[in-house]
Amino acid sequence: MSEHPAKASPTTADPQPGSRGGERRQRILEAFHDCIITRGYAKTTLRDVAREAGMTASHLLYYFTGKDAILEHYFAQVAQRIIGRLESFRGLEPRQQIDRLSELFFAGKGITRSEIGFMLECFGVAVHDDILHAEKRALDRFCKGFLEELFAQSPCGREDAGDSAELAYAMLIGLRTAAFFDNRLELSQALRLFRSEMLSLAHFTRE
Repeated sequence: MSEHPAKASPTTADPQPGSRGGERRQRILEAFHDCIITRGYAKTTLRDVAREAGMTASHLLYYFTGKDAILEHYFAQVAQRIIGRLESFRGLEPRQQIDRLSELFFAGKGITRSEIGFMLECFGVAVHDDILHAEKRALDRFCKGFLEELFAQSPCGREDAGDSAELAYAMLIGLRTAAFFDNRLELSQALRLFRSEMLSLAHFTRE
């Protein structure tokens, strides 16, 4: 069974979504996202996030125990959105799943450039953060499990599905990262390359 990302570490308070506290936590998460995109994780302070969220740092600490806790919670949210989108592709024919997957990561349909940038920031921090490391590992395993099921249903067959999933995931991360940093690689080109190689790995005839 696919492994879902673990829940982020508990905070001082964990209000229900839609409550006043839940709205403030969401405001903090949005402020944190904006600060990271503008300054980067290393240069963002708790005071920066609090100011962006319209509160004091001490007030913010009522909802999150620190900057790392906010990052862990935000990463978990983005990971769950990715998982939700992939889950919605299940039941489609393998070719359709390849098309939807390509559009999800390379056509801005569900995952924006700022979210990709944020995820890349998280990947760097995850090297030394045990919770983020576990979240990242779980997300990777889920995505590879999804890809393995896709390939098992394609002409590739179950015997080669695992190896094909590893190659496909490496290609997905590599191309999406390259397209983020290298403006010579257009997203449309990355989408075309990814889709073409996915079809090849699945043993479909390339179009």
